[in-house]
Amino acid sequence: MARFGIDIDGTVTCPTSLLPHINEAFETNLVLDDIKEYDLTAAFPVDQMTFYKWFKEAEPKIYATSPIQEHAKRVLDEWKKHYELYFISARGENVSDVTLDWFKQQELHYDHIELIGSHNKVETARIHQVDAFFEDKHDNAVEIGEELDIPVLLFDTPYNRQPVPKQVVRVQNWKEADAWIKYHFPIK
Repeated sequence: MARFGIDIDGTVTCPTSLLPHINEAFETNLVLDDIKEYDLTAAFPVDQMTFYKWFKEAEPKIYATSPIQEHAKRVLDEWKKHYELYFISARGENVSDVTLDWFKQQELHYDHIELIGSHNKVETARIHQVDAFFEDKHDNAVEIGEELDIPVLLFDTPYNRQPVPKQVVRVQNWKEADAWIKYHFPIK
């Protein structure tokens, strides 16, 4: 049975999840097309320390209220019968309860959830021997694809449009991811 490593934020959740919170806290009107870099502070005038302090305080609320991406639940519900689903996130253990509650509220199946507290997912993906990975952060996708020589499906957003190596497959949504997976990891 194939095992998939799946990022949570911006991959399973909508990449716009943070924006309503940022707009309210910093009195901005940002939309996803304004976010051209993964570093959100590049999109509006705020220093990184101020943003980080705010984010650490707002993090539980943001994660608890993050909407799930369109088609993600349907696709993941179907996959749970045929593949192992390992969610590997840069979230820290400090939001473990919020994360597990969110999965329960969404009624999303998982075989394993690992909150590693950093964006360096290569080692965790290697330890769990994932056969493919799902990600929205460009450099994570590139590193995982190149280091582990596995396919990485990169969910397209304005902040990850840099060139990608052959192991990284850009998808627009969960329907495209589903079609790609069913072709490359056929259900027996």
